Amino acid sequence: MKRLGPDDDPDRLYTVTGGRSRSADDRTLDLVTLIVSECDPTPGMQSEHARILTMCRRPLAVVEVAAELRLPVSVVRILLSDLLDRGQVTARHPRTHATAQLPAADLLKEVLDALHRL
Repeated sequence: MKRLGPDDDPDRLYTVTGGRSRSADDRTLDLVTLIVSECDPTPGMQSEHARILTMCRRPLAVVEVAAELRLPVSVVRILLSDLLDRGQVTARHPRTHATAQLPAADLLKEVLDALHRL
């Protein structure tokens, strides 16, 4: 991801986000959260929103969207929050330890014992 340099225009980023530095709700979009379009772009839509809808016809991670748009992740998160609020994209969050289906402890012990016997 490219950092803003002295030749880059920070006013463009301000315009793209409508002057916001974070989304209206404090929704967190992890870098690996998958984004999927739920509709096609419409005429008159902000160009960045339209590009996101087009590129996310197949699931893409937030970080991939940022790389494709060549925008900072923080800006992309704001754009994605706009689209999420309107139901134009869905987010598939990565599994956490609390939601992940882990194998039973006794099964893991059997595997470990079998490996020791090798």
